[in-house]
Amino acid sequence: MTDAHPTEPPSIDPVLGGKYQRLREELADCGSALVCFSGGVDSTLLLRVAHDVLGDAGCLALTTVSETMAQSERREATELAALIGARHEVVESHELGRPGFAENPTDRCYHCKSELLDIAFPRARNLGLTNVLLGTNLDDLGDHRPGLTAADERGARHPLVQAGLTKADVRDLSRALGLPTWDKPQLACLSSRFPYGTEITPERLRQVDEFEDGLRALGFRQLRVRYHGSVARLEMEPPSMPRVFEPGVRDQIVALGRRCGFTFVALDLAGFASGSLNQLMGLRSKPGAGRQPAGTRAPDGG
Repeated sequence: MTDAHPTEPPSIDPVLGGKYQRLREELADCGSALVCFSGGVDSTLLLRVAHDVLGDAGCLALTTVSETMAQSERREATELAALIGARHEVVESHELGRPGFAENPTDRCYHCKSELLDIAFPRARNLGLTNVLLGTNLDDLGDHRPGLTAADERGARHPLVQAGLTKADVRDLSRALGLPTWDKPQLACLSSRFPYGTEITPERLRQVDEFEDGLRALGFRQLRVRYHGSVARLEMEPPSMPRVFEPGVRDQIVALGRRCGFTFVALDLAGFASGSLNQLMGLRSKPGAGRQPAGTRAPDGG
């Protein structure tokens, strides 16, 4: 086992330090592990500490890529794994070919996580790694998340949860450890941009991905392009909304949306909200709006 960094990072309060130490202990207990690595805030912290504790031989980062992952995130995952110094494998996944996924049901994330873990567990066994780890944090348990059901069915471990780390803790600890992801905007698979029941296709995923990439190139950070057929509904942080109407910026955004295949571009005045499309489930459950099938759940927020 390799311990490349000190057990307590600099500038950390005692409570967070205790959680950090518990995370290290939880990872040491794993013996060896494959980390499901997206390059997001949570999985980057998990990989960094797992690599510190388990070393090169005992830790592998696995990134699965498909049409549902933004192109920019593929590149960044590779760069972050290299920065950490961890072994890293990138494998193609095929969520869209998995029965029940492309139709975009309310348990879509169950199928997505199942695809990831059905790749991860065999790879871990082939490499002699004893555990598969996910970057779930404590706050993720506060919502209905079908992806967690798939993880529990297969026996994946959640070290951040076991250490008691919230999303805020993850960001604070990432900052203390010098990780560039500490203030990275929330991310989610591109499939989360589609209302439930709207078919997910490679072409539609490309539309959303290219539009979001273009908006980030214009300087917008936390955002979502929600797909509504010919309409792209933009969710942005309220402080950034006035800039949408600055001279020339609005025209660039509209032109970008049309290049990406949308006829209309709308700004949602409610602003960015992770998992905002889950609200549609609540509307359908109201009298006269139809009923949800028994046992359905809201998916992992996006």
